[in-house]
Parts: sequence; C-alpha cells; structure tokens
Amino acid sequence: MTAARPDIAGCKAALAGLDIDDTPATVKQKSRDFFWYSPVLKARMDHLTADFVVAPRDADELRRALAAAYAHDVPVTTRGAGTGNYGQAMPLAGGMVLHMKHFDRVLEIAPGRVRAEAGAIIAGIDRQTRAQSGQELRMHPSTAQTATIGGFVAGGSGGVGSIRWGGLRDAGNLLSLTLVTCEAEPRTLRLTGDDIHKASHAYGVNGVITEVEAPLAPAYEWRDVLLGFDTWREANAFAYALGHQDGMLLKQLCTVAAPIGQNFFKRHARFIGPHDHLVVAMAAPNAMGALDAFAARWPSARVLFRSDRDATEGLPPAYELGWNHTTLRALRVDPSITYLQVLYGEPTVEKIVEMAEVYGDEVPGHVEFVRFDGRVRGMGLPLVRFTDEARLDAIVAGHEARGCPVFNPHRYTLEEGGMKQSDPAQLGFKRETDPKGLLNPGKMIAWDDPDHDFAAQGFYLFPGMAAQ
Repeated sequence: MTAARPDIAGCKAALAGLDIDDTPATVKQKSRDFFWYSPVLKARMDHLTADFVVAPRDADELRRALAAAYAHDVPVTTRGAGTGNYGQAMPLAGGMVLHMKHFDRVLEIAPGRVRAEAGAIIAGIDRQTRAQSGQELRMHPSTAQTATIGGFVAGGSGGVGSIRWGGLRDAGNLLSLTLVTCEAEPRTLRLTGDDIHKASHAYGVNGVITEVEAPLAPAYEWRDVLLGFDTWREANAFAYALGHQDGMLLKQLCTVAAPIGQNFFKRHARFIGPHDHLVVAMAAPNAMGALDAFAARWPSARVLFRSDRDATEGLPPAYELGWNHTTLRALRVDPSITYLQVLYGEPTVEKIVEMAEVYGDEVPGHVEFVRFDGRVRGMGLPLVRFTDEARLDAIVAGHEARGCPVFNPHRYTLEEGGMKQSDPAQLGFKRETDPKGLLNPGKMIAWDDPDHDFAAQGFYLFPGMAAQ
C-alpha cells in the first residue's frame, strides 16, 4: 500500500493527449471483471471503481502513463478484457485503470511459436496462426473469443489444452514475457526460463505485461463429442482412463454431473437426457475411430453428440461447456449458483465420487481432467448452491479435510486463492519493479502484511478497500 495520497488531478494533467476517459459510467464498466461469479466477492467489491481509465496506444505512452502514476502516487490496475473471475482486475484503491486494448497485434509467427502483444484476443491469435502456418496455441481459457493473451497469462493457470500440455507454469508452456516496470523511469524487461514465473499468474502486481511469446502446436479441426453415462462414477472412470490414452490426441476432457447438462446447456439440451452424466471431449479427427472403440468397452457409454455427425448450427464449441463456462451457463438459469476450484486427491476417481456422496445436489459435480506435473488429475470446478458464506466456508473446509485442496475463487488475493503462502520470487520481483507498491495494490498480502498468518481462517480485507 502506498503511503502518499494519490494526486489524481496531477496525474491526469501529466497525461494530456493520451486516450483518457473519466466518464463515471465508463470508468465503472472498465473497473469490473467477472468477480460477481462469487457472491462473497460481489458483496465486498460491487462498489469499487477507479478514478479514470488510460488506454496507451504504444510502448512510449505506456511508459509515460506509468511514470506519471509513479510521480503522483496513483494506483494502477492493468486490465485486458476483464474475463477473470476472482477480482484480479478490480481496483481496490481507486486510481488508474490501465487498459491494454490498443496492444492487440500479433508480432511474429514462426515454427512452434507466436509472439503477440498482451491485448491481443486469443481467438484472433489462433485465426492468424492457423491461416499463416497451420498452427494454434497449445492452450486457452474457455473465454478465448473475448479474453486477451496477457490477461490469461497474468490471471490464468491452464485451460482448454491442459489435458495434453499441462498448465501455464509447466516448463515450456510460456517462452517469454515482456513487461514494463512502475518506476520514475519505467524499464522494459524480457523474462525467459524460470524468471517467467515471477510475473505469470501474478495479477499484474509486479509489472505490466506488454508481450507474450507462447508455443504453438499443429492445428486440427477438432471434433466435439458428448458421451452419456448412467453413473457419476463410470463417467469419471471413463474420462480418467481416456486421459491416459496417449495415442488419442485430445484438447478438452471434462465430466459434468446430471442433470447439469439438460438443465443448463440449453442449446445442447436436445441431445442430453435428465439422467445423463456427461463426458465432454474435443478430439482430433484421426482419434475418432479409436475413441468410438474405446467407448464401446464401457457398459453404459452412449455417444450423444458428435460435431462431425450432428447438426451444429447455433451450438457453442465444446470447450464453452467446460471450465468456467459451465458455471456461467448455470448462473444464467439460477443466479444462486456459484462454484469452487478443487484438486482431487488420490485415487482421483474415488475422491471425486466421495465428494459427490458427501455433498450431493448441494455441490453438483464438474471435473476438468488435466495433466498436473505430467500426471492425469481431476481438477474440479463443481457448482455450489450458495446459501451463506459460513456454509460455503464449511464446504471448503470439508473438501480440504478429505484431502482435496481448494484454490478458493471467493478470495481476491494471490495467496488466498492459490497455495495459501507467499511466493518469494514474485514478492522479491515486486520490490524491484514496483518500489511504491502502486501496481494492483491489495492483491498480494505479503506486500501489505509481511507477518500475515496464512493458516488463519477468514477473509483478508485490504485496508484501502475498506476505506472506500
């Protein structure tokens, strides 16, 4: 937290000629992300807004914006499309929203890699790499049609493609990051190797990411497949086993418990029965014969939908039935729904089934199968029928007591939503790149409260946030 009072007027005056907007309605709109997925965050963040928005057009204007913020002690919250779900892009202390919408170019496409500006839309990057080289990004969020590559790297951990490639923190899944510091004379730094993780999944607290270099893989015309099963156990046992079939190229693999499919997947509902526990997959065309043969070994497996066989007009891609699009589709029907993020312990299928038996319809199942340290694991994004915060906390505690850690999406800080401890590399890097603590203040507890007890239960409330 900065000690000096921000000089908003002085900062705006120093930025005359830049793309600035201080219209209250616009500023409020650009001060919001998808924090409202969480009723806990919505109750605490709905009032938050910045003082003005700046959208630099190039690197010189970006450095000018950060230098002005530093000189006038103005907090800076960087944002892309604002599709994150944990309040990462919410300005807890007001100040400047730094909008990266003009940083939207694909800079270089080469065999096995692409370099793009941070504000480039992920689906747009894929369209260019496919057209120019027959390649695509290895992974992307389910919000690829609107999300930016910089936002994904700063706030995400994995996504569509993680069944094949693992997470963003796995070696080789990011090749380099370029960022600008918040100092009297902002510097441009390029991070490679392990240094990348000083700034990846750091919510922009220690640098403004301007470029991302990511690996590419051969592009396929992926086939969407929905399979139905009679029991939640069989659906997850099938998906877990399918994830280990390395000869079949998959891009997406998840399970969704009945009756989520029929109740919430409105445009696919005609293919889904009320008792169908779903496996949702994306497979390469050359894997379809093997997938059919593999499914035939399972007693109740039924192919409900295939995009190469059934009419697809008006249907979203399969990946928009998974990840947090599952939650979004449920919220559109039932606004009381929220969700958790769970890493199911070992044995994975048994833990998934155990949690379903413990919580039943209060926590309907949704599991994304990913590679975690090279092993196939179940990463849960189960829905939760929210009643109150105390009950939600009890559900979190119940999962963790049964060996299923929760990465809590109802917390807005790096530590509480992740490993519940500070990252010394990220903290040390912030001291170098953001000496006044102006970048996304309040999102790193270790900066504001070095003695914070991460074992303590409860919600960390950033002082600047409480004062608004």
